[in-house]
Amino acid sequence: MARELEPLARELSIPYYEAALPAHDSFHSNRVRDLSLRLADECEDAVDRDVLSAAAWLHDIGRPLERTGEIDDHDEWGASEAADLLAAEDVSPDRIAAVERCVRAHSIRASSPEPETLEAKLLFDADKLDATGAVGIVRLACIVGERSGRTGEKHAVIDDSSGLRAATADRPDVSLLHEWARERLDELYTDPGRRLGASRWEFMESFFARFADELGAEGER
Repeated sequence: MARELEPLARELSIPYYEAALPAHDSFHSNRVRDLSLRLADECEDAVDRDVLSAAAWLHDIGRPLERTGEIDDHDEWGASEAADLLAAEDVSPDRIAAVERCVRAHSIRASSPEPETLEAKLLFDADKLDATGAVGIVRLACIVGERSGRTGEKHAVIDDSSGLRAATADRPDVSLLHEWARERLDELYTDPGRRLGASRWEFMESFFARFADELGAEGER
C-alpha cells in the first residue's frame, strides 16, 4: 500500500535540512507548508493539498548545497532530487511530476520558470510570504547575515547606511529587508496570497517607520 504523500515527503526532506542555516531550514519549510494550506483554504478552485504539502517540505532541500557551492541552482537540483526520492518510494509518476513542477518554479529568480499549476502558485506565494511580516523581518535579517562577511565582502550594518558617513555607504544595511519584502509581495500570483501580503506589508511599514524613528533618521523610506 502506498504511503501518504505529505508525511513521506516530510520524512525524506528532514535529513537535507540538517546543514541548513536558519533562513532555509526545516522550520521554514514547515511554515511554508502551513501558509500554503492556509492560502489553499481560501481558493475557489480545487487544490491538491497532498501535492502542495509535499512540495513545501521538499522545496528547499538543495539550499545547503547551493550555499556551499556544491550545486548552482537549488530549484532545478531540488526538483530532480525530489523526483528521485519519491520514485524510490513508488509514488505514482503523475504525483511526482506535480511535486516536481512546484519545486522547480518556487523561486523568485529570473532563471526560474513561471509556476503554471495552482499548487505551484500557492507554494510560490507561501514561500515569499514567509519573508514578510514579523517572521519575515527576522528571516530576512538572517539572510542578510548569511550573505555578509563572505570572502572579499563587507559585513552588513544594522543602520540605514544612507544616513551615515560615506565609509559605510557601500555596505548592505537594513534597507535591504524593506526592498526584498516589497519585491516578493509584488510577485505574488494568488488573490489569497495578495490579501495576506497586504496585511503583512502594513505591519512591516509600521516596523520600518519605528526603526527609522529609533535611529533618528530623517525622511521617508
